[in-house]
Amino acid sequence: MRTIIETQDGSHSIMAEEFGVSYHSKYGAVQETEHVFINAGLRHQASSKKELSILGIGFGTGLNALMTCLEAEKMGLTIHYTAVEAYPIPPELAEQLNYAELINVEKTGNIFRQLHQCDWEIPINIEPHFILTKRKQTFQDIADLDAYDIIYFDAFAPNAQPELWEAPIMQTMYDALKAGGVMTTYCAKGVVKRTMKAVGFTIEALPGPPGKREMTRAVKKITD
Repeated sequence: MRTIIETQDGSHSIMAEEFGVSYHSKYGAVQETEHVFINAGLRHQASSKKELSILGIGFGTGLNALMTCLEAEKMGLTIHYTAVEAYPIPPELAEQLNYAELINVEKTGNIFRQLHQCDWEIPINIEPHFILTKRKQTFQDIADLDAYDIIYFDAFAPNAQPELWEAPIMQTMYDALKAGGVMTTYCAKGVVKRTMKAVGFTIEALPGPPGKREMTRAVKKITD
């Protein structure tokens, strides 16, 4: 069951009742996306490139994709965004989310609607600078190699779905990144960081979003 909740910055999230967790931080969905994925991921990598490929784990409410699309236009970036989601939220639930009201950009509502209503499994030009491919598959089925500059790792927390934070998935993420690519996540648990290191990542502990002391940026080093 999925129900809408309001987080502390006024933005909506969704509660996944069967896992007992929400899709975003209760301290602020928009704030979390801005801090963990836009600032630590997109802006970090955009300092050296104007065209970026991003893998979103998963699609969820569409907030990460929405804010990336809006930020890319401001920064003059071209983004190829692949979102993997096995269990999409119903369109009628997406229609009730309040991101278009809170993010005061003229095209926000239209972009958000397109993100949710566009076809799956094929690239769609949401905006001239933002190409979205939604893939309906499990994270275990990802087989991309050296394909992405950034991974937004936004799976449910380890206490809800521990298998998504273990070595097989972390290895899949490492393999999917290009050399020099980064994976950002809100999670800073010691066991998760040790698993990331074990598959080859270099770990950076960064200040967390509101309500969290730390977050993690994992880097796939450039080899000689």
